[in-house]
Amino acid sequence: MKYQYPLNLRFKLIALAPRITVTDANGQELLYVHQKTLAFKEDVKIYSDSSKSQQLYRIRADRVIDFSAQYNFTDGNDQPFGSIKHKGFRSIWKATYLLMDADGQQTHHISEGNPWVKIADMLLGEIPIVGLFSGYLFHPTYFLYDSENEQPVFQLTKHPAFFEATFEIAPLEGAAQLSRTQEERLLLGLLMMVQLERSRG
Repeated sequence: MKYQYPLNLRFKLIALAPRITVTDANGQELLYVHQKTLAFKEDVKIYSDSSKSQQLYRIRADRVIDFSAQYNFTDGNDQPFGSIKHKGFRSIWKATYLLMDADGQQTHHISEGNPWVKIADMLLGEIPIVGLFSGYLFHPTYFLYDSENEQPVFQLTKHPAFFEATFEIAPLEGAAQLSRTQEERLLLGLLMMVQLERSRG
């Protein structure tokens, strides 16, 4: 595998636009995610670090902000790299996302472990002052599966933190069989899913 797991994702809750920093198990910065503010279409750029000197990927919606949008990945040469989209109608209930390869074929999907945890986290987070502690009480978990054999590949878990959202990505049994390209594509999918779920509540 390309990365040293677990990976940690951090972004400030009070930021106008998401700025996600991804570090590996040794604390080394791997990716820096920058999203345009007030854009009509989602436009997310992923750099090698916070200096933004090297752009590695870009994620763009295929239409004006909409729940049914598909988010297309391109690499540093603007070549198709895969995509992610939400499955089904918008709902406060259990979220499922579909991941496609560069040819548009579904390869994996992401599902919530326990949707009640996310709902409790969202509701408590809306209460003034008390909401600051919601991140210490509820920890939503998501699982990424291989769509062919339903083998779990990654687990993403929200962790306790003040004034920022912190997530951990840990490999599961199916991760050992991933190619480098697949690993990078699935990581992009998890990064985009975190941003979409944040705006969704």
